Amino acid sequence: MRLSELKNAGRTPALPMNIALEDAAGPAELQLLSLLRVLPGQRYVGAGIWRGRTVLAKLLVGPKAPRHFQRERDGVQALAKQGLPTPLLLADGLQEGEGGWLLFEFLDQAESLGDAWKSVEALPSLADEQQSVLGDALAVVGQMHAKGLWQEDLHLDNLLRQGSTLYVIDGAGIRVEEAGKPLSRQKVLENLGVFFAQLPKSLEPFTEELLVYYLLSNGEHGLPVEALQKQIDKVRSWRLRDYLIKIGRECSLFSVEDGPFALRAIRREEVASMLPVLEKADVLVEGGHLYKTGGAASVAKVDVAGREVVIKRYNIKNLAHWLKRFWRPSRAWHSWREGNRLRFLGIATPKPLALLEKRFVWLRREAFLVTEFLPGPDIIERFAPYVASGDAPEAELQALDLLFAQLIRERISHGDLKGHNVFWHNDRWSLIDLDAMCQHGSQTSFAAAFAKDRARFMRNWPADSALHQLLEQRIPTVSKAPD
Repeated sequence: MRLSELKNAGRTPALPMNIALEDAAGPAELQLLSLLRVLPGQRYVGAGIWRGRTVLAKLLVGPKAPRHFQRERDGVQALAKQGLPTPLLLADGLQEGEGGWLLFEFLDQAESLGDAWKSVEALPSLADEQQSVLGDALAVVGQMHAKGLWQEDLHLDNLLRQGSTLYVIDGAGIRVEEAGKPLSRQKVLENLGVFFAQLPKSLEPFTEELLVYYLLSNGEHGLPVEALQKQIDKVRSWRLRDYLIKIGRECSLFSVEDGPFALRAIRREEVASMLPVLEKADVLVEGGHLYKTGGAASVAKVDVAGREVVIKRYNIKNLAHWLKRFWRPSRAWHSWREGNRLRFLGIATPKPLALLEKRFVWLRREAFLVTEFLPGPDIIERFAPYVASGDAPEAELQALDLLFAQLIRERISHGDLKGHNVFWHNDRWSLIDLDAMCQHGSQTSFAAAFAKDRARFMRNWPADSALHQLLEQRIPTVSKAPD
């Protein structure tokens, strides 16, 4: 295969494939054995064999290939010149009309810090294992900054650990302010803002403690935590907006088809399992364990190849109901968006797996939302033994404190905070039924909506019960003070 043919290969080309390349030593074939990252029609990254050696190949095609090739090579060379650990560039080339390619040494048995973090992120905040991963990352970031470099797309997956060495990868994201001289204070704050914004908010109280690892590598500037926090908040807001755009378009995270007769969105890793579910969603709902049927919605627990999921079908009751619904986004879409929002913000909710919105020439009809199933009890069942005594377990009360603190911090109102919509799962309270959820832009509108949420939540228990009185004291209120 010629390199230029890759631009028409789609997201999952057949492997292995042989690609004709040529460097200073002459022509040779790259045997591409696996793909790690794909941007269809633009970039293919994977492992292969080149002149008898295992390599990591970055293949760049399409009209943007020359620019992407130059940025990748410039970044790799900048890292190497400053003595920063990065995989060795073995061969590269750029051919007009074909594309560009870069072959790197393959780091056998290397692990990204992103994968290392996934194995420890469920531990208590800043456990030793978490501190080890983040400390190693910040030390390398400090080394880059001390040499005048920063990584624009700074995240843990761009740092690879092999043995005791941590490598910086993705040269295309490397930027240089003044090579060999420490990065300016503003650039340091901006780049550290990108790093910390990707960490769970539960780690925010430990930002200053984590900064020590960075300062041991680069103590050039004083870094006020308040100034850094402003950068973190700025980046977090941007990342949330960007993520909520991605949930409705074809990208590496989501498979999306949007047309006049249907909108279908599936988490990329769930495509194989969810496509059959959406194709027979009606049948599955009718044959599943029904929690609710008829009216505006039908909800069923369904077994899919040994895995329990929940399918919520949003019904069209009659012509009058359809006339109210056809012209605006479906409630399934709203729940899909808000479920993804909550998970992005670290607030517990069942993972949204797939969405199907049926249409007729863009006019919306019934819709389906598929989510993970939560086996835990709801809060009414969980707290039933403590209504009279009020002696609910402190750990569960603290988890409830956390949930309300998160909602207040993000200015999120639920819209129907009855006890059956709050589930105990994995030592956290999770929210379900997100049809009316809203993240507010002003404190005034949020305070009014939160007051309704709080009042609805408290009505789950008799006002004269000990549990009601305990929760009345613990659950905060929100003022309507202006922003």
